[in-house]
Amino acid sequence: MSLDFVTNQEVIIAARRNLTQDIWDYLSGGSESETTMRRNRLGFDSLALRPRVCVDVSKIDTSTTFLGQKLRIPVMMAPIGSLQTITPEGGVAVAKAAAEFGTMNFVSSVTQPSLEEIAASTNHPKIFQLYIRGGLDWCEEILERVKKAGYMALCLTVDTAHYSRRERQMMNRWLPPSKRVESQRIYQAMVTWEMMAAIKKIANMPFILKGVATAEDAKIAVDHGVDVVYVSNHGGRQLDQGRGTMDILPEVVAAVNGKADVLLDGSVLRGTDVIKAIALGAKAVTIGKLQGWGLAAGGSAGLVRVLELLEEELIIDMGLLGVTRIDQIDAKYVCQAPPVTFPHEMSAFIHMPGGQLR
Repeated sequence: MSLDFVTNQEVIIAARRNLTQDIWDYLSGGSESETTMRRNRLGFDSLALRPRVCVDVSKIDTSTTFLGQKLRIPVMMAPIGSLQTITPEGGVAVAKAAAEFGTMNFVSSVTQPSLEEIAASTNHPKIFQLYIRGGLDWCEEILERVKKAGYMALCLTVDTAHYSRRERQMMNRWLPPSKRVESQRIYQAMVTWEMMAAIKKIANMPFILKGVATAEDAKIAVDHGVDVVYVSNHGGRQLDQGRGTMDILPEVVAAVNGKADVLLDGSVLRGTDVIKAIALGAKAVTIGKLQGWGLAAGGSAGLVRVLELLEEELIIDMGLLGVTRIDQIDAKYVCQAPPVTFPHEMSAFIHMPGGQLR
């Protein structure tokens, strides 16, 4: 299936047309005042690019690797819960898009269909994302399923000890399916470094810690042998009044000191955003809201088109910056600069009104 979107702004407009207000707000909103979510965007908007000229950029290579796997661009699919509310295929649609395009996807433990069905839908490598809903016996049971299904890595999310007040959802009187059963959520609030280490040992596969927001926790993570530190504030959907992920990234990269790869999410919407994150030390980025908008606009094909458009932007942006490979991008290509627009979840696009899009 081919879609004729020429910008991701058109994708978002189509997504809004296809989603009811409650699902739109679940996908597009943040917690409380949405300050953290806005700061995610502000972090990108407060950096300018420093291009070099008279460089042969006739051939651009946007590929990179992550945990030994080749990525067509340094963009992967973040884990999203309740995907079945956005597109009928749920997590299978993401897997199909990632496989077709040539990237990897994180599979949420609170989306549908089952982890086995999503794993079996394509042959490309996938990462399983875990929320804790039981003790270590429960963890052993689900991780056995994860390994049997063929996932290549485990991602443990640790910034959801309590479910946040997402006021857009609250005013709609709507809860995602994953939130409607509360009895086992207490286990997520009980996660400690010791429990993380025990889960890592049980998993016995590449281990990603998602939700790191300080240098202190990044250092503890690498001291525990974590393979990837994933800088995330849940897209501004958990703790409000926090820092944007791009503001967090430099101190985490410094604390990790090359002992682990660093991922980043949080308002990645443009090829230039990818470049800025790579310049500050991220190995790759993941997309959440933009992923969901692509799915809402056109299912698996809609998400493939989102990725194609990001790739088009990235090729042009790299050429104009004066680089031909991802590994050439570093901090000398960015500098601080005042933002020129008020930050919100869509301020990377022209004439997009954010939460008021109807």
